[in-house]
Amino acid sequence: MRDYVTLQRGKTYSGKLVGAPGPALLGLGSIEPGGGFRADKYKTFGGDCPPSLMVSPGDIYVALKGATKDGSMVGSVARLPGSVASGRLTQDTARLDFVERNPWTVSHLYWVLRTPHYRQYCAGRLTGSAAASFSRQDFLSYPVPPVTSTSRAIVSLLEAIEAKIDLNRRTNETLEAIARALFTSWFVDFDPVRAKSEGRDPGLPPHLADLFPDSFEGSELGEIPKGWGTLRLGDLLVLDKGLSYKGQFLGETGMPMVNLGCFLGRGRFAQTAMKHYSGEFKDRHVVRPRDLLIANTDLTQKREVIGSPALIPPQEGLDELLFTHHVFAARFREGQERWKLFVYFSLLQEEFRGRATGFATGTTVLALPRDAILGLQFSAPPPALIGAFGSMVFPAVEGQWKALDESATLASICDTLLPKLISGELRLMDAERTTKEVSA
Repeated sequence: MRDYVTLQRGKTYSGKLVGAPGPALLGLGSIEPGGGFRADKYKTFGGDCPPSLMVSPGDIYVALKGATKDGSMVGSVARLPGSVASGRLTQDTARLDFVERNPWTVSHLYWVLRTPHYRQYCAGRLTGSAAASFSRQDFLSYPVPPVTSTSRAIVSLLEAIEAKIDLNRRTNETLEAIARALFTSWFVDFDPVRAKSEGRDPGLPPHLADLFPDSFEGSELGEIPKGWGTLRLGDLLVLDKGLSYKGQFLGETGMPMVNLGCFLGRGRFAQTAMKHYSGEFKDRHVVRPRDLLIANTDLTQKREVIGSPALIPPQEGLDELLFTHHVFAARFREGQERWKLFVYFSLLQEEFRGRATGFATGTTVLALPRDAILGLQFSAPPPALIGAFGSMVFPAVEGQWKALDESATLASICDTLLPKLISGELRLMDAERTTKEVSA
């Protein structure tokens, strides 16, 4: 390794300045265990950022410490993506400075440092009793295999896979932002109603513009579109609490089970965090793809997860799932299923986020009572407008699910390829053909 790079280690930082405008804070939380950048987890830092601690897009950095004894983080590397302008190292991470920097060397080393062979090397050299760590000397002593024509082809394929996964992620973020902006415009800011009341063109096709009134009326919520009235979520649905499971029945077999770890906040759902359960359960503990779930617990005082909604993505061959007692399932009353997307986006609004954190109780583990959700009051659009919103937004949601499924498949291919980067057990023609297919 030392023939290729030197290490520039980071320094401590002031926690008071985390979240302030500035570069991404590249601590342990910004790296996936085993390798990869966590685009959904990094925070920003508004404090001192000398050039020696800065990371630019395309730079690689490594975790030399871990937050736990298992060492899953130690030695894991990440590459700052082009979507992040800059980053700052912490005391737990170090930047790789290349002796001779060229694209092939950087890419080759990045993927070598994500192989099982390298992970085993790290695991055999962990030190520390409370939290595992990895010495600079051991890192620089790792024997990097030479670049070959086969390894070049494998690296090209891995690069194409990562680029496609990143494109899917950014596309999903765009689709989510468009859907949320549409919801806010129609049902929070009432932009079409306001435009019509002021004699302006609402900027919608006639068949949509006709669904909005041209004036407002007073209500207990304040000014709302005329004729809409108000409802509470409890008028539309009831909430079932999930299974209080027994740890002895968790394992590799049984029904998939949604748990608190599946909720990443802001509506994001980590399907890979699901567990399997082989114990007993009741019908009320069963949910299905496309059902709406809401986290009723938060294991931290950060209040980022509690009250967070999620729609279960469909998965081939998966018709039923369980869910734990840390989660509510929204059961819509007869004839009210059409409100699902409206409710989902309502629960993403800052108004509800404030309500959820305000209702949360507990000193260590936070809990959210049913009334915090069922008592949420809102102005109620007519059924035709709810239907129009659903017909416009649901294809985007389906597109997100399709992209997530594709990314999961690509990640699995990546895991299959990484060992071959060391062993060379891949025909050159096969690698080149697959690269073209992924890039298409």
